[in-house]
Amino acid sequence: QSAAGSMKILLRYQALRLLWRPRPPSRLFHQDPRPWAPLTLEDFEAINRCERSPPENFNFAADVLDQWSRKEKTGERPANPALWWVSGKGDEVKWSFGELCSLSRKAANVLTEPCGLNRGDRVAVILPRIPEWWLINVACMRTGLVFMPGTIQLTAKDILYRLQASKATCVVASEEVVPAVESIASECPHLKTKLLVSPQSRSGWLSFQELFQSASAEHSCVETGSQEPMAIYFTSGTTGSPKMAQHTQSSLGIGYTICGRYWLDLKSSDIFWNMSDTGWIKAAIGSVFSSWLQGACVFVHQMAQFNTDTFLDTLTSYPITTLCSAPTVYRMLVQKDLKRYKFKKLRHCLTGGEPLNPEVLEQWKEQTGLELYEGYGQTEVGIICANQKGQEIKPGSMGKGIQPYDVQIIDENGNILPTGKEGEIALRLKSTRPFCFFSEYVDNPEKTAATMRGDFYVTGDRGMMDSDGYLWFVGRADDVIISSGFVHLTLSESHILPGEISYLGGVVIQGSFATSRYRIGPFEVESALIEHPAVVESAVVSSPDPVRGEVVKAFVVLSAPFKSSDPEKLTLELQDHVKKSTAPYKYPRKASIFLKLSVEFVQELPKTITGKIKRNVLRDREWGQT
Repeated sequence: QSAAGSMKILLRYQALRLLWRPRPPSRLFHQDPRPWAPLTLEDFEAINRCERSPPENFNFAADVLDQWSRKEKTGERPANPALWWVSGKGDEVKWSFGELCSLSRKAANVLTEPCGLNRGDRVAVILPRIPEWWLINVACMRTGLVFMPGTIQLTAKDILYRLQASKATCVVASEEVVPAVESIASECPHLKTKLLVSPQSRSGWLSFQELFQSASAEHSCVETGSQEPMAIYFTSGTTGSPKMAQHTQSSLGIGYTICGRYWLDLKSSDIFWNMSDTGWIKAAIGSVFSSWLQGACVFVHQMAQFNTDTFLDTLTSYPITTLCSAPTVYRMLVQKDLKRYKFKKLRHCLTGGEPLNPEVLEQWKEQTGLELYEGYGQTEVGIICANQKGQEIKPGSMGKGIQPYDVQIIDENGNILPTGKEGEIALRLKSTRPFCFFSEYVDNPEKTAATMRGDFYVTGDRGMMDSDGYLWFVGRADDVIISSGFVHLTLSESHILPGEISYLGGVVIQGSFATSRYRIGPFEVESALIEHPAVVESAVVSSPDPVRGEVVKAFVVLSAPFKSSDPEKLTLELQDHVKKSTAPYKYPRKASIFLKLSVEFVQELPKTITGKIKRNVLRDREWGQT
């Protein structure tokens, strides 16, 4: 109801859009008294490839969105909306770039006048997928405020940490999180303003809807520096408190130009549906910067909870051309008979956020005729590698490095490893830090410095590179399982020197067997399991073992026909399947590894709101039972 009521106010402004005559923002370039010449997409691509430096001043709202607004007026851009939002309950919003720009100027006036916010202030924005999220996002750009998104699933403890650590001046929230904010607000001395996005008013909160109605549509955009902070994203591994990764106006505003054109393959005529929750950087990458740099339409379905029927109905009802979602979503979709559905315009499908199992890629293509293009990246540095159109897709691979990055596999000393050797995924830097990197972990110089090893930025992920330059994911450094195994050497390998199989760790030869401390990536075991028809999805973690130290534990969600199977018999079948599996994406090994694998059948796996499996929750549960 709150979303529907909120939309009534915004829809009213659509009816009045012809009354608005926003004046063109008057900005000067490098303090030159002559009118500023806008940068083109070709300029942005050259900057993104690091062939030229970013401009001294840059503002995404003025330099990109306002430019598309002008192109609409001159007919240089198709009549596609810039934002197309549906509630799933009959409410719909379509904004052109001109309307988006006018509405965001009104929102900017709300933030600076009644809210009393000043350039550089940090604003925590905790909203679901509603149009106001995009308005406030752009309004922060126009006013030079630092935007800090958060998912509505944050607990009071999570919100307290974020507000205290960031010294946020303002929180913008929907009704869902108001009780959590109110329970901790008194412990946040820097918090001055609480802005509620809801048709209902609330004591102690300013009403965005009421202030928006009376706000002026005239606003002069702040002239922000390219290296000025734009946004902070909270990120963490499986241990320690979340870190505040700060991005600049140019790292986000220009740094995703190549991603939008070559991985997302977007044009101004495309309609792009990115399923990411608003709390994560993937929403900014896909649903703001990459899309709008290319002038494409951002499609949004509010969908508070993922539902396969709603998802498929949306693809068949709307002319969506480009789709991006987590592998978990595709794993659920391929359980359906997808050949029954006729997607209106869908031509390009992407995935990221966690590794894509080869079996899912193959099933999706078999049922829809469409490839799945996987990308791999991080909050701190954006897209690192991807499968792009025109390149061969190797099932199980994350594709090749994407410009401007030089992706390498290195050891603990910062040495580049040869083809086929497992190590850390890293980016080799030249003399200067790329502009598209995050600028720092705020107030944490030690963690910022720890991302560098010599001339390399280290991702914390482990992988391998093949002879064609394709990257293969092994796992997060803290997800990799180290277990003692037994290696059976074949007759042809019985003469192999220990150094020739040193990738297994300290090898001890005992006749035709060797024992080893073996590094096991969860992804290869999970991909082997999902090849079995009984398995819908799985999560593999380490589990304590008195003899081997750690063993492989698989949590398995069963497909419907196997739910009544005998657990012991099915466990043995899955163990045998994994041992025998020789999926083509795996690197050929010189030895067969006999590892202990235990299996537990579960109804569902713990996941983040974006669909990533929370392996750390399962791992902590296992080790807590010791």
